[in-house]
Amino acid sequence: MFGLIISLLVGKTIKASTFMPVQGSQVAAQVDSLYMFLLVTSAIFCVLVIGGLIYFVLKYRRKSDDDKTAYISHNNFLEFLWSFIPFVLFMIMFGWGWHVFHQMRDFSKDSLEVHAVGQKWFWDFKYKSGKSSAGEFYVPVNTPIKLIMTSKDVLHSFFLPGMRIKQDVIPGRYTALAFTPNKEGTYQVFCTEYCGDQHSSMLAKMKVVSQEEYEQWLQEDASAGLSLVEVGQKVYEQKCAVCHNTNAERKVGPGFAGLYNSERQFADGSSAVADENYIRESILVPGAKVVNGYPPAMPSFQGQLSEDELSGLIEFIKSLK
Repeated sequence: MFGLIISLLVGKTIKASTFMPVQGSQVAAQVDSLYMFLLVTSAIFCVLVIGGLIYFVLKYRRKSDDDKTAYISHNNFLEFLWSFIPFVLFMIMFGWGWHVFHQMRDFSKDSLEVHAVGQKWFWDFKYKSGKSSAGEFYVPVNTPIKLIMTSKDVLHSFFLPGMRIKQDVIPGRYTALAFTPNKEGTYQVFCTEYCGDQHSSMLAKMKVVSQEEYEQWLQEDASAGLSLVEVGQKVYEQKCAVCHNTNAERKVGPGFAGLYNSERQFADGSSAVADENYIRESILVPGAKVVNGYPPAMPSFQGQLSEDELSGLIEFIKSLK
């Protein structure tokens, strides 16, 4: 046990044990190191506080009815120490935790994007190529991954213990996580938000394989459907082309080229980055954020697009540079 603690504190990768799952990514090692710091720090202070409490109870217990409590004055130095030391430790934990949290949401531009859709009671996965699978998905080892997640019904939570990542999956919006798997193997996926009587059966597998094996798997049944961008292009031609160009030129609404990840200025003076959630909201609830200089003329497409069509349209807009 002591060797395990030392290994984690110095950030070394360890093998799976009954104590923790295997570390399948770099962020997993960081999470374990932070966890062990919290555990060891808490254990030390528990011993100091509870041990001191027991010691003083025994040493200064009242032995007879004539015993009187001694006059004890305060000590400024001690009072400062027992406030300042926990404050410093808390700030270390906060800064360390924020850094790990940020690593899970730091999306590399060359990330492989995988769409994960939860519904009672299974997981669906879809790739930009149009490849889809239910209950399992493949990713290449040592490749940055961006999971883009949503739900078709109720609140779910996507948990990959081997990667040490967990994120709520919310109907009506996207959430995302980043990780880079560094060990080949099969990893279990759980739903950790109670979502009904079959909640415990909402399982999936993530298979981390070599780049060659991933490419081979991606080509299996590749002709079975359109890619997400192709699906989005069809939706664009049917529903969007009248008001929006595929270049940056203004029509009734703004052109789509370069829209993704750009800064948008709104009529109320606020601004936001055009990420997946912003584009989704603009399609379904266009009046929520009206871009400065444009009339609030766009109709809502709520209930008119399936989740696949919506994801495809967003990927099509993202592909326009």
